[in-house]
Amino acid sequence: MFRALWSAATGMIAQQQNLDTISHNLANVSTPGFKKSRAEFEDLIYQDLLIPGAETSLQSTHHPTGAQIGAGTRLSGITKIMSPGELVETTRELDLAIDSEGFFQILLPNGQIAYTRAGNFQKSEDGVIVTPKGYPLFPEIVVPQEIVQIQVSPDGAIIGIIPGQESSPVVLGQIELARFINPAGLKAIGDNLFVQTFSSGDPIVGIPGEEGFGKILQGFLEISNVNAIQEMIAMLLAQRVYEMNSRAITASDNMLTSTVNIVR
Repeated sequence: MFRALWSAATGMIAQQQNLDTISHNLANVSTPGFKKSRAEFEDLIYQDLLIPGAETSLQSTHHPTGAQIGAGTRLSGITKIMSPGELVETTRELDLAIDSEGFFQILLPNGQIAYTRAGNFQKSEDGVIVTPKGYPLFPEIVVPQEIVQIQVSPDGAIIGIIPGQESSPVVLGQIELARFINPAGLKAIGDNLFVQTFSSGDPIVGIPGEEGFGKILQGFLEISNVNAIQEMIAMLLAQRVYEMNSRAITASDNMLTSTVNIVR
């Protein structure tokens, strides 16, 4: 019964962690470029009451299955699901989406490069193309004051139009994308940003539209890949499993109480 209390407790802890993950997904349904997470679990160590194949008689008969009792479950990892989100047309010139593989590169204040799928860029007071938090796109691209219109080609070339000089557009810069062998190994640091880890591997940098890289779509935005209906179903399931484990604890407690009363 003490084993049952422990196993049920681990089940409740696991479902709380599962619910934490689901709640985070639901909270970011409207976050551009957000990638949902999935909690994954594994069973704990087993106690062997009877080893499979153990002899059951002097005539060398063997037990076909054995007897093992597990100790519950635990969180084995939380996986980022890097599937692309739906592309929504916004017509805003600095809303950019990546059609297929790749991440935008962002320069952090500490000099580190971060990566994002959120393409809702802005212009700073100096004309630098930045994220909503003010972090510049890398390589840095500056839009001069006299530029009244920006055009971004599918290969990431950024062109500025000056009034009266429409026939002679100005090349402002080139967007470069990065991709990873294991993008799920990237570490999320908030602000729609990821950083490289040992598990993600080194970034592979290239031009949009080249082999392995998606094209840039101007006037589009990639929204979250969270499916609210699926998350609600998962939340209800987590709640029910949590309740069942709590009932297992109650049942074990009642059995222990009965045992104590017998002794009395």
